[in-house]
Amino acid sequence: MCGGFTCSKNALIALNVLYVVVASILISVAVYGQASSLVTNLPIVGGILACGVFLILISLLGLAGAVKHHQVMLFFYMVILFLLFLVQFSVACACLAVNSDQQEMLAQQGWNKVNMDVKEQVQERFKCCGFQDRHIPANGTADYPSCDVIDRVCCNGFIISPRCRCEPCMETLKERIDSAFKLCGGIGLFFSFTELFAVWLARRYRNQPDPNYKEPHAIFPRKNYLY
Repeated sequence: MCGGFTCSKNALIALNVLYVVVASILISVAVYGQASSLVTNLPIVGGILACGVFLILISLLGLAGAVKHHQVMLFFYMVILFLLFLVQFSVACACLAVNSDQQEMLAQQGWNKVNMDVKEQVQERFKCCGFQDRHIPANGTADYPSCDVIDRVCCNGFIISPRCRCEPCMETLKERIDSAFKLCGGIGLFFSFTELFAVWLARRYRNQPDPNYKEPHAIFPRKNYLY
């Protein structure tokens, strides 16, 4: 019978195994989002990464509680999972709500915080130069490394001219950053609703009696029985 104790137990175990897989996907997507931009300041994507790691830990707690039918484990599992749902739902909505201007602002903050070595790596990896343009301040010190070498790569080794230059890094990374936000938000939002189902299932399973459980009873020697 699917509504019975065994079915609830197996369903909860299967759901937590699924959460381990989901958490791995969230971590992979968040790492891809950060790696694809490399220097952008993406705290929201970092929140998805934290949720993925925490979801693995809570899934292990749920697995142990489901296998042992442990009342305390299942109680804390329900409470923590519901709180995780609130956090993950909020973070996923924030990822989907971030517009291009906000993404550019976050990317600019990340670009300003890193050193020249990291900026040079970004320019070499994505074949770009500078963040938004090649503006050089009045003091003559640019906020990005020299683009002489990378410009030759963009121009296939030809003589550098104003018509042949690498694009700014923001233009190159714009689509990658946007796809990372949308992918993180979509996956996080979809799987956050399953956590509500897990809370309900854990509560139901926790209140079901174990048919294999035998209540302890005292055993007295036969000679002590009263006749």
